[in-house]
Amino acid sequence: MTIDRLLEGLKARDPRAIGRAISLVENGDDCAEAILSSLDEDLIAKATVLGITGPPGAGKSTLTNAIISQLRLSRKRIGIIAIDPTSPISGGAILGDRIRMMQHATDPDVVMRSMATRGRLGGLCATAGAALRIMASCGCSTIIIETVGVGQSEMDIIRLADITLLVLAPGLGDDIQAMKAGLLEVADLLVVNKADCKGADILAMDLEAVIRKGSPIPTKVSMTVATESKGIKELLDRIDKVDSEHRESGEREKRRRGAHDQEVLDWCLEILRPKLLAEISKRKLPLLGDPRLEAKKILAEQ
Repeated sequence: MTIDRLLEGLKARDPRAIGRAISLVENGDDCAEAILSSLDEDLIAKATVLGITGPPGAGKSTLTNAIISQLRLSRKRIGIIAIDPTSPISGGAILGDRIRMMQHATDPDVVMRSMATRGRLGGLCATAGAALRIMASCGCSTIIIETVGVGQSEMDIIRLADITLLVLAPGLGDDIQAMKAGLLEVADLLVVNKADCKGADILAMDLEAVIRKGSPIPTKVSMTVATESKGIKELLDRIDKVDSEHRESGEREKRRRGAHDQEVLDWCLEILRPKLLAEISKRKLPLLGDPRLEAKKILAEQ
């Protein structure tokens, strides 16, 4: 596919062209700049980016699937970026989340992309921001980013999401305590999934008690049973309300500015990394040398 045909495909919102464009950008192809400069900035500005994060076992993928189904009832075009662990063999995404969303695989108005963490701290690969802009430019009014759900990697989603859902479930024990320590401070909405399981009401009350201690999160926890689509419409109503509040208050613009600046820094590091690695290899640095001082010397000479 030539670059001209690819750009025509993006204008036509062809799912195959969208996937190809994301792959080219992700792999650092020479035509990446032409792709990114052709995007519709107005559509990107209008789209809502929803982050879904939480510990393993909370049912994030099932909840995402239920949200997609509900949004499609309104004929909205949806984009999904599922951040998967990196395969130790191929280096690519393991595709676990896409497997769990196969019911939407044949829907041309649901654009799915699994992206590998590639070993980066924080979970989100450097090109996730570009991928969501490509999706938004091609008519996806809502783009959902779902993280790996392992340790520190959840935190990186906050940079790109306009609204972040923290999904928890009863019976996860110590994982819940870990989530309270960090993600409660940055989540916009809390969701207790698997609300039909024992301990769900107690977990919700516990979370609401924590929230009341000065957190800006709404004090009412959303309860869902994603496997049965229970509570999904009510959750989306709350998401719409928070989105409107963020747009009116300027919070949305503030977050996007911070995400943009951080993404510029990420790309600077991506561009510099191979050059710096080549320079380090060429110098054959002494093993007992101070790495910090060596780094400062190399940067000073660039």
